[in-house]
Amino acid sequence: MILYSKNLKQYYSKCKTHGTKEAQVMLSDYELYILLSLVAYDLNLCSYKLRDDINLPSFDYYKIPLSFFVDNPNGVVISIEENYQCIMNFLEENEDFQLYFSNLTALHRRRVKFFNILKTQKFPTVEQVGPRILLEFGSGDINIVSNWLRWRKWFYDLDNRSAQETGYLFEPILNSSLGGQAVAAQNSPVKRIDINGMVTENGRQIDCYIEDEKKAYELKLRVTIAASGQGRWGEELSFPAECKRAGITPILLVLDPTHSHRLKDLSKAYIDNGGSVYLGSDAWEHMKLAAGKTMGIFVNKYIRPPIESIEEVNFSFPNQILFEASDVDNIRISQGKSILTLRSNS
Repeated sequence: MILYSKNLKQYYSKCKTHGTKEAQVMLSDYELYILLSLVAYDLNLCSYKLRDDINLPSFDYYKIPLSFFVDNPNGVVISIEENYQCIMNFLEENEDFQLYFSNLTALHRRRVKFFNILKTQKFPTVEQVGPRILLEFGSGDINIVSNWLRWRKWFYDLDNRSAQETGYLFEPILNSSLGGQAVAAQNSPVKRIDINGMVTENGRQIDCYIEDEKKAYELKLRVTIAASGQGRWGEELSFPAECKRAGITPILLVLDPTHSHRLKDLSKAYIDNGGSVYLGSDAWEHMKLAAGKTMGIFVNKYIRPPIESIEEVNFSFPNQILFEASDVDNIRISQGKSILTLRSNS
């Protein structure tokens, strides 16, 4: 029997587990083997050969149903030692394999967690939505209004959970790809400047800070024309100047290049303070180059396609969809022949 190092066991455990108690996600050794197989395929690791008893539907992660991972349809048994050996072999072939695999397992754990949230999110009680009836009472039959309130609250709760899980996932993956880390305000080297132009002791939160290069990234999906409060917008504009005063280069990365006067003003603030601005395809290309050969593959394969795909959808007005629910365990959304199953007890 092969003896494996304590570091390898800790690394494996970290890739496998997320959260605690009811919210815990524990990936099986079978799931991790599938993910290892995908990484080996992505990075062209020569020592890899998929086991004959696993009929993988695709080597494109997003084309593999989550149920294939979670349900293990053929009851395949993978030993932990088999996975350990794969990791050791892959580490010898690619020095960035460990970071790549960590990010893929982080993505998968969050997706599995939200998959579980969709199946288990409770519907609101009358007490939770009751006071809302004051705004809409009399607008229709009490049954349809009360059901509208409960469904609306349920969607709102799901969206909040989705935003929370995405926040915990998206920036850490981008940070690790760029080779930096998020910095909280209390530990930040970038300090606020007061109205008199004096540097204060109050720090500024940094989305991604690369200490050895003295670079501070501001990461954004888009910059819209929506008013978010003059105070907050003023802080957006002051950040690059505060970076410059701290001897740090400010860099703005915006993945959606849709132009707005706010994006123009913000870009100018970065350029005027010795920084750089990357928009749309330039932002993706910059991330790919900054990430290096291996993590550049990860960004282009797992992060860029989903985000660019949704950006291509016309959001000027939502298309019609049909929402159906026979009971709390059978809920689905359809649009023409396309069906999205949220819950099913079949």
